[in-house]
Amino acid sequence: MKISIKNIKGEDCACDALILPVSEDGEETLTMLPREIQPLIKRVFSREFSGKQNEVFLMNAPESVAPQRLLLVGLGKKEQVSAEKLRQAGGKAATYLRDMGMKKVALSTDFLHGLNFSPAEFIEGSLLGLYTYKRYRKEEPNKKSLESITVLAKSDKELTEELRQREVASEAVCFARDLVNTPANDMTPAHLAKIALSLKGKNLSVRVLDKKDAKKLGMDAYLAVAKGSNEEPKFIVLEYKGSKGAPVVLIGKSVTFDSGGISLKSSEGMEKMKYDMAGGAAVLGVMKAAAALRLPDHLIGILPATENLPGGTATKPGDVVKSLSGKTIEIINTDAEGRLIVADSIEYAKRLKPRAIIDIATLTGACLIAFGNEAIAMMGNDRKLLDALKVSGEKTYERVWEMPLFEEYKEYLKSDIADIRNIGGRNGGLVTAAYFLYEFAGDTPWVHLDIAGTAWIEKEKPHMPKGASGVGTRLILDLIKGLK
Repeated sequence: MKISIKNIKGEDCACDALILPVSEDGEETLTMLPREIQPLIKRVFSREFSGKQNEVFLMNAPESVAPQRLLLVGLGKKEQVSAEKLRQAGGKAATYLRDMGMKKVALSTDFLHGLNFSPAEFIEGSLLGLYTYKRYRKEEPNKKSLESITVLAKSDKELTEELRQREVASEAVCFARDLVNTPANDMTPAHLAKIALSLKGKNLSVRVLDKKDAKKLGMDAYLAVAKGSNEEPKFIVLEYKGSKGAPVVLIGKSVTFDSGGISLKSSEGMEKMKYDMAGGAAVLGVMKAAAALRLPDHLIGILPATENLPGGTATKPGDVVKSLSGKTIEIINTDAEGRLIVADSIEYAKRLKPRAIIDIATLTGACLIAFGNEAIAMMGNDRKLLDALKVSGEKTYERVWEMPLFEEYKEYLKSDIADIRNIGGRNGGLVTAAYFLYEFAGDTPWVHLDIAGTAWIEKEKPHMPKGASGVGTRLILDLIKGLK
């Protein structure tokens, strides 16, 4: 969809529909709208439209103005308007107009400027909300689509750049959503590697290690997860060189299908386990966007891709494997596989002498139980990095909630025959999983993000269709842009 800026009044913009964001505060709202349409809006306000959050009302425009229709979209109470509410309103307005067959629409920014908000928030929500996954559906004849949104504002360098950044970030989120929504028969480790290789460019290189390479390095924890599958594991490493400093390493859990292995999951809902590579999808989205925006950063993305299946050669509960770090791991539960592949990835990352490591993973069901679909669980050993992620979480509304890493959790992971075991029992499952990773991170600045509850949503939101959310992409992009 084309996004453009035009410095003209709303009443002079020829379009299928003019979007008018308004709050519940009627009289004050009206004074910020084009004078020619104020009487018309006044007639519908409070009787047919109240301005509540995400409420929409479409009407024919008077003949004295250029737009054919007017769309009122509610923002709720003026004092409670936020960037996230603007994104939601943008998603609601865009999808509503698309479904009504509109092609070219415009956004009035008068009211937004009155609230000191950028129209970029509204546009970002529109782009995120218009996402559809249609790879396996026959294209419908006369399929409705929104072709363009014109932002009615003064075209300055700051707004132009902000809109460009939001457009690239939204494309990255939708790219990640596509990867996660793809069924596991078409999203194997090899397929994921092929997609990563397609991102190669001037400042972005990609290297794929196969099973033999991983074995030679000593990544037996990672390979233990892959043993039950006929699909070859692919350890994917991307490097974006926007600067020459020490890299920030992003590790994305990339289990392209997780049956639980020998510790088999329940069949109910197992079809969703294609989403267990959502961390890797987010990392690919970040790397893609960083290259497109030419960010002045040095980033390395690591995707330890594999399937976790209960084949005849699968790892068994009670097996002991040696990790890349040299630590031995007793595998009590083969469904606690994510921490095994991330542990080897962390050790691989440490050898690259990073300034920081961030891993993002659909790691524990306990995270979903604790936070539902509303927050990312966060744990780490670096206060500045943790605090920076909190700030980015609030800005993007991909909110994080810090959990403890008490030293006592180490006892939960004590093994009688190895250095560590891969689960700590039923109690404290969310934090003991993170503590397991902490044992491998050591003193290297590191943060773990558990997105098990946020990577897949069952109830759609105005800017987030049901299914893969693409969570983590915007969060990490915002963090990177803020790092000194």
